[in-house]
Amino acid sequence: MTTKNLKRGIWGVGMWAVLACGHPPAEKQTPAPTAPLPTTGISGQQVGILPVTIIAAEDSLHWDTVIAERQKADSVLTTLLKARAPEVGWVSSDELRRSARRAPGIATDPEQMATPILRSPDIVQIPDPLRSQLRTLAAIAGGMRYVLVPAGLIYRRTAPSLRSGQAPPTATAELAIVMVDVRVGHVEWRTVARGEGDDPWTALTRAVKALTPGLP
Repeated sequence: MTTKNLKRGIWGVGMWAVLACGHPPAEKQTPAPTAPLPTTGISGQQVGILPVTIIAAEDSLHWDTVIAERQKADSVLTTLLKARAPEVGWVSSDELRRSARRAPGIATDPEQMATPILRSPDIVQIPDPLRSQLRTLAAIAGGMRYVLVPAGLIYRRTAPSLRSGQAPPTATAELAIVMVDVRVGHVEWRTVARGEGDDPWTALTRAVKALTPGLP
């Protein structure tokens, strides 16, 4: 067989393989690194922490019963932020709920707000009615300018590592979170914080710690 015919034969086999197997799989995109919490710009100010209103986990984790305790996620988030970023006057989700209950018919219960829409990176200007709801709640809760909104918490099963001799973490927590300037209804900062663990709260703890790098 001549060199020319050999090349043609190899090309033909390669094309057959592509047609038989379909297109090669696209490379898995590496997630963007977690952006640090912008504490410098909010230092000395009161900042409300809204409750986590949506938590979901892949079925294979069998965590449905555990993650149903959504207020546990609020507690983890608030406790860690107060401990790791004390320069900010954090107002917990429980305090925001109490403020809303003191103004029935005026303030919307933060549990009932459509905050999960802020998971979309395309939303920069907050749409109504969420914009007016956040502004009203912030005013009733002390006149704060900024609120931190956990827009969604997703648990994804972690792929086993072939290079590690140890058992891999069970799942990765992905916490989508945004900082909103309620006066102008604008998203000032957003990120997705990630952390691995073999239970939901360990994974979430590590994700929240990623917001304040440089600390153990």
